[in-house]
This record gives sequence, C-alpha cells and structure tokens, in this order.
Amino acid sequence: MKGSVRWVEDVMFEAESDSGHSLLLEGPAEQGGLNRGMRPMELMLLGVGGCSSFDVVTILKKARQKVIGCVAHLEAERGDEVPSVFTRINIHFVVSGSGLKEKQVSRAVELSAEKYCSASIMLSRGGVDLTHSYEIQEQ
Repeated sequence: MKGSVRWVEDVMFEAESDSGHSLLLEGPAEQGGLNRGMRPMELMLLGVGGCSSFDVVTILKKARQKVIGCVAHLEAERGDEVPSVFTRINIHFVVSGSGLKEKQVSRAVELSAEKYCSASIMLSRGGVDLTHSYEIQEQ
C-alpha cells in the first residue's frame, strides 16, 4: 500500500491513495485552517469505523443474514498532552435488516474487534481503550 500527502497551502494538504482516490486534509482553525478539509485524526477515526463496518457487513452476509444497513457511530476521546493521541474509542453499530439473529450480529462485531479489523486491533494494541456495542433494527 502506498499513498502521498501534498502540501497545498497554509495548513491544507491533499492526500491521495495508490488506488487514485484523494481528499483534503486540514489543520484546525486556531492553526490557520479554513474548515475546507478533514482533520487527520478525524480521518483516522473514520478509517477505524470503515474497517470495522466492512467486517461486520461482510461477516453477516457470509452468515446469510438479511442485512440492509449498518451505521457505525464513533465516539473518541483524546489525551490532553501533545501528542494528543486517542485514549478511548467506542464504535456503536446500528445494524438493520430482516430477521437478523442477535447471536450473528454479536459474533460479527466480536470477530471484527478481535480478529479482522486491522485498524482497531492496531489501536487497541497501542493502548487505546476500544469498545464496541451494537443494536439491531428490524426493517
């Protein structure tokens, strides 16, 4: 995997993945940002949510569950000292579908957290208190 981050101006950068996708990254207003791009730590948090969501949906589909939707609500806390690293992250999944079995949803979330999600496992091994919760909505 490769990528590049190119300085644009002030505290704005353009990030591009080796698959050709790009997005703007920007520092906070107090450091000159104009709120035109995501903060790097926001992107990292969303990456964890995306990685975990991918796992949960994929596992449920393989288990032949009729999953229609999955939203990961992310909440994180950061330390006060520089570097201001994540200290706690909770990922709350709202999984919707028809006749979803709670055991299957629970297992999918557990497998993502403990076995498959590289991003969340990397952060938890690095000292982040990472928790997962879920709810099921019948559609």
